[in-house]
Amino acid sequence: MEEKMFKAASFTGVLNLVLGVTILVSAVAWGILLLVSGGKLLKSKKDVII
Repeated sequence: MEEKMFKAASFTGVLNLVLGVTILVSAVAWGILLLVSGGKLLKSKKDVII
């Protein structure tokens, strides 16, 4: 009984680590994409005539 509980707990720990790393990597990627698109908008701002 204790062995089943230990296996379930270790699986949950591994799953949490994998999800945490995945979320961290995707957040960094989104941040880079947002910075690049914002820079392009600021660069093209001088070309807009209103």
